[in-house]
Amino acid sequence: MKERLQKIMSRYGVASRRQAEKLIAEGAVKVNGVTAVIGQMADADEDIITVHDVVIGAMPEPTYIALYKPRGYVTTLSDELGRKTVRELVTDCKTRVFPAGRLDMDSEGLLIMTNDGNTAQNLTHPSNRVKKVYRVTVGSTDDEKFERLGRLTDIDEEPIESPYVRVIKKRSDRSSLEIIISEGKNRQIRRMCEQVGLEVLRLKRNKIGEIELGALKPGQWRYLEKSELRYLKSLHR
Repeated sequence: MKERLQKIMSRYGVASRRQAEKLIAEGAVKVNGVTAVIGQMADADEDIITVHDVVIGAMPEPTYIALYKPRGYVTTLSDELGRKTVRELVTDCKTRVFPAGRLDMDSEGLLIMTNDGNTAQNLTHPSNRVKKVYRVTVGSTDDEKFERLGRLTDIDEEPIESPYVRVIKKRSDRSSLEIIISEGKNRQIRRMCEQVGLEVLRLKRNKIGEIELGALKPGQWRYLEKSELRYLKSLHR
């Protein structure tokens, strides 16, 4: 049965659909020896599909893991600037997995990785409004700024849903906040804080939907538990 190439690549755990489109656009994908184009259809049972000249093999067992991404790693499988990538942290996983969602290089915490493109797309799709819980340390103790942060309705004139903001702890020159959002705009929390004059000193994601970071330490990963898998499967796009 013919399907779009990016769907096949996602199903086989090569890349997410968005990443697959990029690989196709870069000329890295071939079908029966001919460089593929965006929108091309193929039959995974009949056609020979290669990515960087490596044949896509049999569909792997679906794999879902929770990773504690440390600061200093980029959320990609490769980086043209030579920076450390999250792929380096999961080399002992039995199959190749890719990130479902992002955390910027200076942030840390929970990152879901999988070889299941459909589940990755469901987890990150805006329509599912998956809540993400962060602990954010800021260089301020100004309650007025915290209240303004919780009332934000836009970033740089781009509409957003107002975040949930709670003060966890205050010290002489800094505060720890819990911030919950259900969107995933680029560097959203950092941009929100900047907009109200708050300097982010540390940003850590502790929870995505019903999946928690738990006792993982930076650089460690674990397979998702059955209850967490049921939650992922409950998401629909």
